[in-house]
Amino acid sequence: MSSWLGGLGSGLGQSLGQVGGSLASLTGQISNFTKDMLMEGTEEVEAELPDSRTKEIEAIHAILRSENERLKKLCTDLEEKHEASEIQIKQQSTSYRNQLQQKEVEISHLKARQIALQDQLLKLQSAAQSVPSGAGVPATTASSSFAYGISHHPSAFHDDDMDFGDIISSQQEINRLSNEVSRLESEVGHWRHIAQTSKAQGTHNSDQSEICKLQNIIKELKQNRSQEIDDHQHEMSVLQNAHQQKLTEISRRHREELSDYEERIEELENLLQQGGSGVIETDLSKIYEMQKTIQVLQTEKVESTKKVEELEDKIKDINKKLSSAENDRDILRREQEQLNVEKRQIMEECENLKLECSKLQPSAVKQSDTMTEKERILAQSASVEEVFRLQQALSDAENEIMRLSSLNQEKLQMSLLKLNNEYEVIKSTATRDISLNSELHDLRLNLEAKEQELNESISEKETLIAEIEELDRQNQEATKHMILIKDQLSKQQNEGDSIISKLKQDLNDEKNRVHQLEDDKMDITKELDVQKEKLIQSEVALNDLHLTKQKLEDKVENLVDQLNKSQESNVSIQKENLELKEHIRQNEEELSRIRNELTQSLNQDSNSNFKDTLLKEREAEVRNLKQNLSELEQLNENLKKVAFDVKMENEKLVLACEDVRHQLEESLAGNNQLSLEKNTIVETLKMEKGEIEAELCWAKKRLLEEANKYEKTIEELSNARNLNTSALQLEHEHLIKLHQKKDMEIAELKKNIEQMDTDHKETKDVLSSSLEEQKQLTQLINEKEIFIEKLKERSSKLQEELDKYSQALRKNEILRQTIEEKDRSLGSMKEENNHLQEELERLREQQSRTAPVADPKTLDSVTELASEVSQLNTIKEHLEEEIKHHQKIIEDQNQSKMQLLQSLQEQKKEMDEFRYQHEQMNATHTQLFLEKDEEIKSLQKTIEQIKTQLHEERQDIQTDNSDIFQETKVQSLNIENGSEKHDLSKAETERLVKGIKERELEIKLLNEKNISLTKQIDQLSKDEVGKLTQIIQQKDLEIQALHARISSTSYTQDVVYLQQQLQAYAMEREKVFAVLNEKTRENSHLKTEYHKMMDIVAAKEAALIKLQDENKKLSTRFESSGQDMFRETIQNLSRIIREKDIEIDALSQKCQTLLAVLQTSSTGNEAGGVNSNQFEELLQERDKLKQQVKKMEEWKQQVMTTVQNMQHESAQLQEELHQLQAQVLVDSDNNSKLQVDYTGLIQSYEQNETKLKNFGQELAQVQHSIGQLCNTKDLLLGKLDIISPQLSSASLLIPQSAESLRASKSDVSTESSELLQQELEELRKSLQEKDATIRTLQENNHRLSDSIAATSELERKEHEQTDSEIKQLKEKQDVLQKLLKEKDLLIKAKSDQLLSSNENFTNKVNENELLRQAVTNLKERILILEMDIGKLKGENEKIVETSRGKETEYQALQETNMKFSMMLREKEFECHSMKEKALAFEQLLKEKEQGKTGELNQLLNAVKSMQEKTVVFQQERDQVMLALKQKQMENTALQNEVQRLRDKEFRSNQELERLRNHLLESEDSYTREALAAEDRETKLRKKVTVLEEKLVSSSNAMENASHQASVQVESLQEQLNVVSKQRDETVLQLSVSQEQVKQYALSLANLQMVLEHFQQEEKAMYSAELEKQKQLIAEWKKKAENLEGKVISLQERLDEANAALDSASRLTEQLDVKEEQIEELKKQNELRQEMLDDVQKKLMNLANSSEGKVDKVLMRNLFIGHFHTPKNQRHEVLRLMGSILGVRREEMEQLFHDDQGGVTRWMTGWLGGGSKSVPNTPLRPNQQSVLNSSFSELFVKFLETESHPSIPPPKLSVHDMKPLDSPGRRKRDTNAPESFKDTAESRSGRRTDVNPFLAPRSAAVPLINPAGLGPGGPGHLLLKPISDVLPTFTPLPALPDNSAGVVLKDLLKQ
Repeated sequence: MSSWLGGLGSGLGQSLGQVGGSLASLTGQISNFTKDMLMEGTEEVEAELPDSRTKEIEAIHAILRSENERLKKLCTDLEEKHEASEIQIKQQSTSYRNQLQQKEVEISHLKARQIALQDQLLKLQSAAQSVPSGAGVPATTASSSFAYGISHHPSAFHDDDMDFGDIISSQQEINRLSNEVSRLESEVGHWRHIAQTSKAQGTHNSDQSEICKLQNIIKELKQNRSQEIDDHQHEMSVLQNAHQQKLTEISRRHREELSDYEERIEELENLLQQGGSGVIETDLSKIYEMQKTIQVLQTEKVESTKKVEELEDKIKDINKKLSSAENDRDILRREQEQLNVEKRQIMEECENLKLECSKLQPSAVKQSDTMTEKERILAQSASVEEVFRLQQALSDAENEIMRLSSLNQEKLQMSLLKLNNEYEVIKSTATRDISLNSELHDLRLNLEAKEQELNESISEKETLIAEIEELDRQNQEATKHMILIKDQLSKQQNEGDSIISKLKQDLNDEKNRVHQLEDDKMDITKELDVQKEKLIQSEVALNDLHLTKQKLEDKVENLVDQLNKSQESNVSIQKENLELKEHIRQNEEELSRIRNELTQSLNQDSNSNFKDTLLKEREAEVRNLKQNLSELEQLNENLKKVAFDVKMENEKLVLACEDVRHQLEESLAGNNQLSLEKNTIVETLKMEKGEIEAELCWAKKRLLEEANKYEKTIEELSNARNLNTSALQLEHEHLIKLHQKKDMEIAELKKNIEQMDTDHKETKDVLSSSLEEQKQLTQLINEKEIFIEKLKERSSKLQEELDKYSQALRKNEILRQTIEEKDRSLGSMKEENNHLQEELERLREQQSRTAPVADPKTLDSVTELASEVSQLNTIKEHLEEEIKHHQKIIEDQNQSKMQLLQSLQEQKKEMDEFRYQHEQMNATHTQLFLEKDEEIKSLQKTIEQIKTQLHEERQDIQTDNSDIFQETKVQSLNIENGSEKHDLSKAETERLVKGIKERELEIKLLNEKNISLTKQIDQLSKDEVGKLTQIIQQKDLEIQALHARISSTSYTQDVVYLQQQLQAYAMEREKVFAVLNEKTRENSHLKTEYHKMMDIVAAKEAALIKLQDENKKLSTRFESSGQDMFRETIQNLSRIIREKDIEIDALSQKCQTLLAVLQTSSTGNEAGGVNSNQFEELLQERDKLKQQVKKMEEWKQQVMTTVQNMQHESAQLQEELHQLQAQVLVDSDNNSKLQVDYTGLIQSYEQNETKLKNFGQELAQVQHSIGQLCNTKDLLLGKLDIISPQLSSASLLIPQSAESLRASKSDVSTESSELLQQELEELRKSLQEKDATIRTLQENNHRLSDSIAATSELERKEHEQTDSEIKQLKEKQDVLQKLLKEKDLLIKAKSDQLLSSNENFTNKVNENELLRQAVTNLKERILILEMDIGKLKGENEKIVETSRGKETEYQALQETNMKFSMMLREKEFECHSMKEKALAFEQLLKEKEQGKTGELNQLLNAVKSMQEKTVVFQQERDQVMLALKQKQMENTALQNEVQRLRDKEFRSNQELERLRNHLLESEDSYTREALAAEDRETKLRKKVTVLEEKLVSSSNAMENASHQASVQVESLQEQLNVVSKQRDETVLQLSVSQEQVKQYALSLANLQMVLEHFQQEEKAMYSAELEKQKQLIAEWKKKAENLEGKVISLQERLDEANAALDSASRLTEQLDVKEEQIEELKKQNELRQEMLDDVQKKLMNLANSSEGKVDKVLMRNLFIGHFHTPKNQRHEVLRLMGSILGVRREEMEQLFHDDQGGVTRWMTGWLGGGSKSVPNTPLRPNQQSVLNSSFSELFVKFLETESHPSIPPPKLSVHDMKPLDSPGRRKRDTNAPESFKDTAESRSGRRTDVNPFLAPRSAAVPLINPAGLGPGGPGHLLLKPISDVLPTFTPLPALPDNSAGVVLKDLLKQ
């Protein structure tokens, strides 16, 4: 499965990647094509744009996109890995828990079964003691039920295992995809590195565009790959959830069905127990009839089995049809077949049991003989009751079947029919019973007569009754056993029925699918015609694609070489950037100039008709340009969308990265714990697997042994088959079926083993992969953190160095200035020195010249000069020293300059990088400007499209065109909206610049990692390109095949191929739907992310509130802790002082005792030595006390210093607390502000949405009104077209009629000419009026077009305004989100700092206690573990002993059970023989009655021989069964022992693992403790060294003291010797010593007083200081609270005021804008309504004026035709005219009779107006008939038939008539100049548009040459002598076959 899924996933990825690549290349080609077209089309208008500029822009865009994609992929990968790991862990844990629970349930079931078996054994033992022949059957039942339970359980986990395997394979797929993602990331890094290196150097190269294209293709392929991975993971998670739900539902249904079945079994058992009690009381006749019914039932059951087999054959056929789709369900079918086989077996067993019952029942006959007639009546009632019970049981079964029929009706109908048949048979048997009861009565009367003969056999009967009772009990037990078997069979049958019903449901589902597919085929056949056209279009594109692919393959090989070359082309591109900007400015200027020219030319065109040709040429050029622009616009829109998405995603990803880092840190800790848990679970699973494998091996061996045994038994039974005993045959068949069952079970167990192996391997792989991923993630995170820290350190160092260097530079500049000043001063001094020297030389010359006696003045001057010279020399020396000093400084500065230059070079490099980024941003801005220009061009194009559409609509009168116009209008507006929506990218690019600069440092570090992976990617990319080429070639072949199919003539082959194509298209459509679903999922995912953001904001607010509460608590704690510290120090001091007081009291008591001793010693001389010793001790104690007092004073000073330090620290902590509180308040204020702003933004956003909706509605209304106006305009144009030909025809008529009148001067008088002139004047007036109306309508049309253009511009402006508002709102929202995130980060940092400080505080206090407790706990744990191990060993030994004893007991019980079963079987045989004897006796009695004694003897002999044979066979069978059961008992014993050993091993292994884990934990703890102990040891050693030094010093002091003491002792001994002689001296010494003691007491008292004074002073000081500090803290707190409250209130007011002002200003602006827009729209609406009213009025006038007029053309044609016809047939023409005018035939005949060729009557009719008909002009005499009379007669007849009804012909409205002129002609006419058009229309006649029925002949066949402009003159087709000017009404020469209908059709066609 996993490999298959992997192959499928890889194939999908490759195919999708190829599709993406082909699309990318296609888009690239289209972009190149559009660029080339633009260059060619705009050669006159604008200069050519350089390709390098566009390529550079594309490259920059690609780099930005790749970086964003990389960040996005990182984030998505981390999130998906996190989610996948969590899902895997959850699923694995749930599946393992479920399996453990199921195993525990199975163990509990097995234990319950074992207990039940033991209870049954005990019961059997007790029964064996009481009744020696009544046990054995329950054991068999229990064993059978036990076996059934065992066989039923293993199938529970089959589906579960399969689904678990699918999960693991899907996890492997996820791992594979993640590896591919990492590979693609490295590839992206490689290309980005190449792109960056290429920008360092540069040369002119045209190959860069190809490289950029290839990079874009690669990136798009990677995008597709990442999208596929995302989709796959989404699908995986969905499938896993669905799988879990399915499992829970299946398990729940299974439990419910089991409980229902158990309840049903209990009910059936109760019913059968009730039914079984009535068997004993049955009579002989009833038994016979029951036997008959049993036979009938058997036959029916055979039929039912046959029917079941037939059904099974049908099911097999259906399964064969569904074999391809249902391989998994074959197992179920096999199970069903097994169930049917078992059913047959049980049927046969039922038959055997019934036979046994029939054999047992004759024994009851003798019992029934003894009963009286009353008992017989009771027996009859009992039989009837028996029948009723059976009926009730059958009705219950029917009810149960009805209940189950809802689940599986189709299968259960057959079973219902069977049961109904059985029920009918039982009913028939019951009726037979009633008829037979009467016969029974007669037989019983006969039996009463024969009772005397039976008295002899009563003694034998009494002995038999006891045996019969025992047999009845056994029969009851056997019936119960049969009932149990039947219940099991019914369960199995129900299961099989349910399986069959499921299969049928699946069949129906697949049939429905087939129908759906057929419907889809029908739909797709319709779509095929459309897609054929698309195929033809796509072939051209595919050919281009193939060419580009081949080029790309060559380019991929040369990429490496080209990249090296492309590095040099970057500098030239940067130069070209500037040139491009200038070009763009020039192009814009040229564009604006060309637009002005175009507008001027358009204005001129509207005035002048001569410039139409130029306009059309320009329009064609403009259209080409617009097409190119539209293509470019689409590309730009795509680029904008991509850039916008990328930027949005970049911002999201930056935030998501931070969140993911925190989540990773949290999840890593959880993953470590989960990995430990997983390891333990895996180890337990391994143990379970080992156990299961061992059990399977044992089961295989056992099954093989059983198979061998069964084969032996089959051989023995085959020998016995020759003797036709039904029981042995049944057993033989039963054994064969058991053998088959076992084989099936073995096969299933093997499959289960294989599945377990595969699952185990897959779990190992999954766990290893997950561990590796976790390690990699941790390493990556650590590396990233280290890199970020290093970068921060470097940046800080660089900043410090920069500061240093800047300071050094400043110093340098100052020194330079000083040096320059010194140099200047030196130069001036040197010049002065030179002057002085010259003066000296002059003086010397003067001295030499002058006399030796010098003047005193000169001497003075010389001395002064000498002194000045000496001074100057000293100054010079000083200056030289200064110069040297400055030179040294300069050298130092030069060195520092070199260092600064190096640092500056580094900074320049960084600045170059920043400049490069800036240039990239400039390029993006220029691209945006280009896009804006293109948008402007697209808008102009849409305006011109609207104009062209208006022109087309003038030409086409159909109303449908208006709808098309609406659609195009809406599309163009949508395009405008789409183009304007991407203006957001400007504002966001500026933001992204900052984000990109921040991320570049991280990107550089990641690039270094990515370089290592580029080599692998190069190889992989080559392989991918090869695969792509192969797939493209395959596609080419398919396309060629399609071409061949399309070009072939045979349609049947096409149909087959099209069906195949249909399937492919259906697949593609499903893919498209899948993509759409993915997009909707992404949309929903984005929505959920938005909701998550909102939740996060709420959570952050809650966290802020919590932090504020915690800060308050901490502040109170700090204050309380400071007070506690002071209290503790004071308490310690007071305690120490108390101890010292106690010591002083003790010393004073000692002094008193010493005084007493001295006083006593003065009385006696003997104790003098002792007193002196005590005195010496007192002196020593005094010295010690003094030392202690000094130490106390020192300690007191130390305590004072520590207290002061603590006070300082507490003050600092309080200050920090206040600062933190202030910061927290500021953050909370900012949060509240942000919330207010956010709510305002949301409201404004909602308002804008509502406004947008309103505008959309208004737009739709406006468009609807425009459509209506277009419709009305079309109608008006149509009417104008109709009116204009009429006018032209009238204008033609006038000169024609004039000339005709001149020709017929001889017939016509002067009055008619005057009338004609009046008519001419009237017609001219009407022509002028019509021209005026036409001009007004044209003006109206121009106004409409202008108003439409104005409305479109207004709508565009409105859209721009709304878009700008939306942009501002989005920008504000982004800013607010950024601020929120920054505040959240600050809050997190502050909270982390607080927590870390608290933790440090508490950790330092708790470390020592924890370490001590850990040591003690570990010791206690070791002791407890040792104790537990000892206890467990003892318990294990006890359990082993008890289990052995139980096993021996169990074996003994089994042996006794076997013996009892043997005894039972022997008793059964004896009973059987006794029954047969009884039957024989009965037969003897009957034969005695009939006189057939000989036959009885023969039958008895035969019965005896059969009994002997059966006894022999049964003994053999019993031996075989005993041997089998012994073997089975041995096997079970061995299995139990094996299981116990495995359990022991498992427990011991678990204990070992637990101990190992414990040891590892203890070792870890020991290592930690050891490290801590080592640290403590080092500290303690330092302390010990200090203490040792102190000890050495103290020991030295002690030694000195001891030495002095020894010296003193020696001196005292000498004194003691002297004291005996000098008592007088001692008395004096005693008095002196007493005085000294008093002084000591005084000094002690003074010391006590001083100490007490000190204590009081300290207490007073501490209390005073504490109170002061408390007061100060309280005051500061109050002040801070007041200030905070004021600040908060002020900030709230400020925020409210600002928000109110902003909202008010916005609202006012929006209101003003909207009001202006509304007013403008109202004005436009009013104008349009006025226009509409005018148009409607004009339309009404036109309709009214055109209603009551006569068609002049028709009358003119008839009039002319009258003169052209010969005189013989002119009355026919007149009749025709009369019929048209509605004159009756009779009136026409009267007119003809009255008409004597007189003109007067006609003239009177003309003048008087008597007749309504058109006047018939008299014919010219010179005219001759040229045509045949046949056609004229036919034509007249046709017209008479057509014009037969007296009602005048209906006037056809303008709306109903379509113009005969084709649109092509009209277009040509429009293209032609108007002057020519007018002449052509006047000559050819536009009158042909009116009515095809009454059209002139010249429209159909032009009788006059239409090219009347030329000098050739008129050329008639039929009649040459007719005059040039007049057209003639000459019908065509028709064939005699042609009817009037055909002529009419010809006319209609022409």
